Amino acid sequence: MPKYMLIMRGTDEGQAAYEQTDFNEVIAAMGRYNESMMDAGVLSAGEGLSDASEGAVVDFSTDTPVVTDGPYGETKELFNGFWIIDVSTRDEAVEWAKRAPLSGPGTKLEVRRVNGDEDFPQDNEWIQKEKEWRKDLGTE
Repeated sequence: MPKYMLIMRGTDEGQAAYEQTDFNEVIAAMGRYNESMMDAGVLSAGEGLSDASEGAVVDFSTDTPVVTDGPYGETKELFNGFWIIDVSTRDEAVEWAKRAPLSGPGTKLEVRRVNGDEDFPQDNEWIQKEKEWRKDLGTE
């Protein structure tokens, strides 16, 4: 079954609005959403991310990668967390995304299919090695 990643994105403005929300309400709403996906058997993984000030960006625009510690100055969009769900179609993934308890200016949930083995040349040495690594890690 295909996997889809629901990518939580926001803006500085949305983050400011979020900070005005009761944290216990946020946790309860996210808990109910996660539980509904677990009960439906579609949730594979999901995590929220720490504040951008704790992170870094590695920029490969030049020959030598440049590291910028967070926060990153003016941010148009921040990647705030994700879920990986196992569903049959993109439309089903979109329906789950629409149920997410998110709100606020600039808050978005991007839906992207996770590539599977079938998306790559099966005779490639590295694709074969990755299949073995997944078996060794118990993720296949």
